[in-house]
Amino acid sequence: MTETAARASPKTTRGKRAPTNRPIPAPPQQVQMPAGLYRYIWQTTGRAQILLSLLSICIFLLDLVPLELQRRIVNDAIGQKAFAALIWLCGIYAVTVLVQGAAKLVWNVYRNSTGEATSQRLRLETFTAALRHPEPDAANAANKEGVGVSIIMSEADPVGLFVATSISEPVLHGGVLIAVFSYLIFLQPSMAAVALALFVPQCLFVPLVQKAINRRTEARIRIMRRLSADIVAETADGVLEREARSYTRRVRDIYLLNMQIYRRKYATNFLINLLYHFGTVGILFVGGWFVMQGRTEVGTVVAFVSGLTKVNDPWNDLVTFFRDMTNARMKYRLIANVIADQDPAEAAENPSR
Repeated sequence: MTETAARASPKTTRGKRAPTNRPIPAPPQQVQMPAGLYRYIWQTTGRAQILLSLLSICIFLLDLVPLELQRRIVNDAIGQKAFAALIWLCGIYAVTVLVQGAAKLVWNVYRNSTGEATSQRLRLETFTAALRHPEPDAANAANKEGVGVSIIMSEADPVGLFVATSISEPVLHGGVLIAVFSYLIFLQPSMAAVALALFVPQCLFVPLVQKAINRRTEARIRIMRRLSADIVAETADGVLEREARSYTRRVRDIYLLNMQIYRRKYATNFLINLLYHFGTVGILFVGGWFVMQGRTEVGTVVAFVSGLTKVNDPWNDLVTFFRDMTNARMKYRLIANVIADQDPAEAAENPSR
């Protein structure tokens, strides 16, 4: 009976796919993502962040070397008419600039490589969770696919780009600010207090404005996900003409939210630039008064104006970093909800869960 059954078994499988010894692939498993953005950054790119931070410290220290070399070239070499010292110091200056430029090149390429790798990881994890995950309900499947398309096309890159700068940017620009302000305090503490005063209002209104921007960005993402889900659902159903009223309303809402974001963003930039110029006027006024009283020199006032100009760019970069950080945290949370297999409709309507 056993041999007969064995011979008969090929006949029973006639017309079906021949059996193979290859294992059946397991269904995609749910990806576990950390709750916090920085925990995710450390878990996925910890080694890269350490290397980028070390490169940032090197660049920051090398950025200070030309200041001292300029002083020695003017005072020691040119002042004492020492031609050999002039050649030696200028040679060191050229080598320092070359090494700093090479370090910045490596830093920029490596950090962008880290960011692109993170974007790739998020796209692949979203593809597994939202586009390849088995879903019996066709409506839910279309909804999940639409959300997945929105993440892959527009939401993964901002998070990946922030991961590239999440630690190295504040190390670099924060180091420049600390060094310059320490130098200004050493020169003239009273004038340094005037320079520091202009940053206090920014520390108050920038977080408040950014919080309002993030709320609108989150609402825009929810609308974009809904729009993508509707398009996928209508395409799957073979609908050639989407419902015009719903589509128009959502596109208009996206436009209004974008304009609200732009107004708050550029109003913040206006206030930052205004405070910077007010700070310059304050330093010129206080410094001029000190010069008239013989309490400081004209060169000190010039150094303060130059120092304030030097810290303006790193400060603006830190403000931009703060914006990107809060924005990336919000987007990461929304992406993590989908990858964690939360219902996309709930993730879109209740992103705080």
